[in-house]
Amino acid sequence: MTKWIIVVDDDVANLKIAGHVLSKNNIRVTALKSGKTFLEYVEEKGMPNLILLDVKMPEMDGFETLMKLRELEEQKGLMKTPVIFLTADEDIDTETRGFEVGVADFIRKPFNPEVLLRRIDNVMSSNQEMRDLRSEASMDKLTGLLNKAATRTELSRICSNATGCLMMIDLDSFKLVNDIYGHEMGDRILVTFSGLIRKSLPAESQCGRIGGDEFVAFATGVTTEDQVKEIAVKLNDDLVAAAKRLMGEDMVIPLGTSVGAIFVPRYGNDYTSLLKLADKALYNVKKYGRHGYEIYDEDAFDEGDNVELDIKAISEILGERSIPDVALQLDREAFAYVYRYVIRYAIRHNIQVCKVLFTLNPADGEPDAAYANLVDEFGTHIRKSLRKSDIFMRNNKKQYFVFLSDVREDSYRKVAEHIVAGWDEKHNGELRITYATEFVKAKNEGTRL
Repeated sequence: MTKWIIVVDDDVANLKIAGHVLSKNNIRVTALKSGKTFLEYVEEKGMPNLILLDVKMPEMDGFETLMKLRELEEQKGLMKTPVIFLTADEDIDTETRGFEVGVADFIRKPFNPEVLLRRIDNVMSSNQEMRDLRSEASMDKLTGLLNKAATRTELSRICSNATGCLMMIDLDSFKLVNDIYGHEMGDRILVTFSGLIRKSLPAESQCGRIGGDEFVAFATGVTTEDQVKEIAVKLNDDLVAAAKRLMGEDMVIPLGTSVGAIFVPRYGNDYTSLLKLADKALYNVKKYGRHGYEIYDEDAFDEGDNVELDIKAISEILGERSIPDVALQLDREAFAYVYRYVIRYAIRHNIQVCKVLFTLNPADGEPDAAYANLVDEFGTHIRKSLRKSDIFMRNNKKQYFVFLSDVREDSYRKVAEHIVAGWDEKHNGELRITYATEFVKAKNEGTRL
């Protein structure tokens, strides 16, 4: 990649000489005649690899120009660009002062081409090594995003100066990837998801990884709910598509992402405080369904926090208005929580429970559109055949996992046979149904929960 150097000197002859020497050595050169012009130029065009800056210039000398340059870099969150002072003086005090304010080197005028190139090469090589070390220290090694410490530093700066949206982003059901497919696949999902975050955010946004499957991002210029929704929907859609490419189309893990967001500077500029509020919004997403987003709103959140409800009101909110006389079908994630609780309860109170896994295949061995509908209908049949105290879930396209609570050891197989017999009365021969059962006692699973 071609190196770029800006030369700032009020003497046109010096600009021409420096430009000629550098251009002959395949270095891109921009020549400017004043500190004011230089500062305006870099604010619009960006920073070069190195700056050759004359010490003595009218209106704004090299020292003042350097000071304003550092202020601009700090404001924009940029690393310091190396500066070499150009001077015709032999004044030791000037050199001492220059090194005190962070000048990388001095070059005497008139230029000696060989010395000019050698000093430039030394400074740029040293600066690149420092950039590499700093980048390594601030980077999350797996994903290439900012690590936790660098995220705090960088996003604190951005929140202090920019307008946009701070987002807490969390993967839903990620643990299942590691449990089922292994940690190597888990790492691949994290790396892929990190790339999706980058692509989903507007230009000049920044993001980092602050935990295992936890990310923080500042979406520059995002100020409306529609924009937040678009990012959240895209992340979820792209993540599922990518996961199926990596783990196969039959992947059934309810993988997704939840986003807790807060607009900046609507609720201040302090990163730590804003992050807590974004995390509060994220908690609501996790609590009420996952795979979505929530934007922090002071009035709505505070009202919910301060309202005192009695036990009856809370029970009505949590409870079902009317409990149908059928089994409860849950998605995989909700089922997992209930399953663990019931197992613990059964062990503690010596209650016997049973698992049944139904596997459904097409009768003729070749699935078709009708087969998919029949499998869906079988789920409804299970729901109506079981007690309201039983629960079940759909494990994949052709399996249902049933959990029977408080059942006798001599009767649980009869329950499975009853379900199959009831189905065959109406759909005899349309599905090939097999099932496996497991009777659970405390000694079987107590040590694993």
